[in-house]
Amino acid sequence: MFFYLAGSIEYSPDLGKGWRAAIKPGLKALGHDVYDPAEDELKNLTENEVREFRAWKATDLKRFRQTIQKIIAYDLDLIEHRCDAVICYWDQYAGRGAGTQGELTFAHRMGIPVYLICAMPVEQVSGWLLGCATEVFTSFEEFHAFMNHMAIDNTQVTAATVVGSGVKQ
Repeated sequence: MFFYLAGSIEYSPDLGKGWRAAIKPGLKALGHDVYDPAEDELKNLTENEVREFRAWKATDLKRFRQTIQKIIAYDLDLIEHRCDAVICYWDQYAGRGAGTQGELTFAHRMGIPVYLICAMPVEQVSGWLLGCATEVFTSFEEFHAFMNHMAIDNTQVTAATVVGSGVKQ
């Protein structure tokens, strides 16, 4: 599967890189591909846009908005055309921004599964986001257990399909 990692970037102290770096090895070990928007700073931007766009929010709002619109188009195109599922880490920083909410709503609308990992009590998470989620997890450990279970189930289904198809193992 190809996963998009959604969650705060703009307001996270580490620009959302910590949790993404921690979750990627486990997903890759299960044979999945991962897109990390916090790691891919270039996207479809020029080097100047990458270097300057955050400052433009205060100094050149028009230019900032044009650059953000390029990022939005890039990320939503990726979700629509390449992603099999979205994994979202929802914490207090994600609640300050809007991109994550937009990505989850878009994925839900497109019928793309959304796996929501909550870093806060579920009752404090927006009902809208909970409605967009295919599965809700209260910890990374719970999510990893789910993914490991899915991997076992998929292996069993694949093996059963091969055996049932008359293909010799």
